[in-house]
Formats: sequence, C-alpha cells, structure tokens
Amino acid sequence: MSPRRRDDSGQVTLLIIGFAMILLMAVVVVIDASAAYLQRQGLASLADGAALHGADLGSAGVYTEGLPEDRLLQEADSVRAAVHDYLRDSGAAGRYPGIQTSVVVDPAGRSVTVSLRAPLDLPLAVPGWSSDPVVGASSTAAVTVLE
Repeated sequence: MSPRRRDDSGQVTLLIIGFAMILLMAVVVVIDASAAYLQRQGLASLADGAALHGADLGSAGVYTEGLPEDRLLQEADSVRAAVHDYLRDSGAAGRYPGIQTSVVVDPAGRSVTVSLRAPLDLPLAVPGWSSDPVVGASSTAAVTVLE
C-alpha cells in the first residue's frame, strides 16, 4: 500500500485573504479614529473661543460693584447671548451640522462652561456598526483682574 499524499493547495490563498482582511480593518479603524480626533480638536477649539468670548462679554457688576479681588461676576443672559453670537459668526453650524450647545454659568465660581456635541461623519463605515457616533468637547473660562 502506498502512503497517501496530502494536498495543501489553496491554504496560502486563505492565509493571504485573512491577512488582507485584518489589514483592511486596521486601516479603517485608523482612518476613522483620526477623523474623530480631528473633529474633537475642532470642537475643543470652538468651545475655547466661545467660552472666552462669553466670559469676556458676559462680565457684569464692574460699574456697580467695582473690581473684585478675583473673578468678575458673570451675567447668565449676556453670556449665553455672547456664546451663541460667537458660534453663529464662526460658522459652527456649517462646519458641524447638528451641533448641540450647552452653556453653564457658575455664579459661585464666576466661570462659564461651554459644552459642544456634534454627530461624527466617519469617512469609512465599519461593517456591522450601525450606531451614530457623537463627539464632544467642553471648555471653561473666567475673567480675572490683574493688577
């Protein structure tokens, strides 16, 4: 009886296809992660500017109370108006469709916190991932008196 010879043809093809799929998924993850990072950085920059603008234009009480020892009092309505004006003038809605804004004025800390959230439009879709990702950033600012 002669020994039976195994036929291994086609095994390398499966290995190459498997490695190609792993490489493709790695490329998709890196591209999508980079897009998410860049959008978060853009939102962080926008939140910084909005918080600074709101804290600057929302400062109140200087003429009635004089200059305080530390931070200026923030008037909530003026802060919110200044933040929304800044976002409108900077074209935030055009760059980040569906952007959501939250403005919190802390009377005790006399600070302004602006939080921004926007849907993330991923360049490459991950198969089987149907959730709609959202990216957010926040920034806090206060106006202090320097002598």
